[in-house]
Amino acid sequence: MPPRIRSLHHVTATVDDAQQDLDFYGRLLGLRLVKKTVNFDNPRVYHFYYGDARGAPGTIMTTFPYGGIGVPPGRKGSGQITTTAFSVPAGSLDAWRRRLAAHRVEVGAGSPRFGEEVLSFDDPSGLRIDLIGTEHDRREPWLTPELDSGLAIRGIHSLELTIAAPARSIAFWSGLLGFSPLSEEGDRTRFGVNGGGPGHSLDLLAAPDAPPGINGLGTVHHLALAVATADEQLAFREKVLGLGVPVTEVLDRQYFQSIYFREPGGVLFEIATIPPGFLVDEEPDRLGQALKLPPWEEPNRARIEAGLPPVSHR
Repeated sequence: MPPRIRSLHHVTATVDDAQQDLDFYGRLLGLRLVKKTVNFDNPRVYHFYYGDARGAPGTIMTTFPYGGIGVPPGRKGSGQITTTAFSVPAGSLDAWRRRLAAHRVEVGAGSPRFGEEVLSFDDPSGLRIDLIGTEHDRREPWLTPELDSGLAIRGIHSLELTIAAPARSIAFWSGLLGFSPLSEEGDRTRFGVNGGGPGHSLDLLAAPDAPPGINGLGTVHHLALAVATADEQLAFREKVLGLGVPVTEVLDRQYFQSIYFREPGGVLFEIATIPPGFLVDEEPDRLGQALKLPPWEEPNRARIEAGLPPVSHR
């Protein structure tokens, strides 16, 4: 069988303050902190993984809190993921609007998108977040005392990619990655993989006049797509190289293996393996509780912990 993309895997953003980030995604939005680790390329910075009970692919948002160490705000623009949308139950958006307003989050009047209602707002770092009310997401949510099954987020619904010149991106997504166009509204086209739907969708926003995006605080760094095996990942790597596109070697991210490349519109893509997953170093009921380091950083634990800001979470 040829290699295939199974779903979205995760989306990773550069954010400001670590505690604000935990409070927003873990407490206000009610996502589970499934892993607290460090940026493997810069262990002075946390790497938080938020998702469902076990961090299933397609539910995961990850953040690098770079605030206070000299990283400037980024600029949203073309060649960038400009909105991360999460699925919530249809009919829950009024309750979400009240909850967000009670926490002083300004909510925009989002227009319906492909027949589903939308709430739009910014997180404390300036990332644009959408909640999309849908009847088509059967994933089991992580529940909290404040967010029951009638409100709780199911996972990533879709990601919006702003592209200045879409034609080459469309050919790349379709020909290499197996995404198919599903629907079109104005300058927005929804693409789906492996059947489409929540956790399997990308929205291409055609924006020929948008300035190029610049990574920094308040911007999304990359998105990751899920494959089932390391062999499938290697097969995709050969296909990317065959198109003349630079791609990294396979990198060990402890909870998955990764390769990275840029699609023609400039967006940084990752292809990540589903195994081994987040239970490789913690029990299910302990996920996200302790600071987990990769084996090669364990000798440096005391120094790393001393350099990270103290944070609390539940």
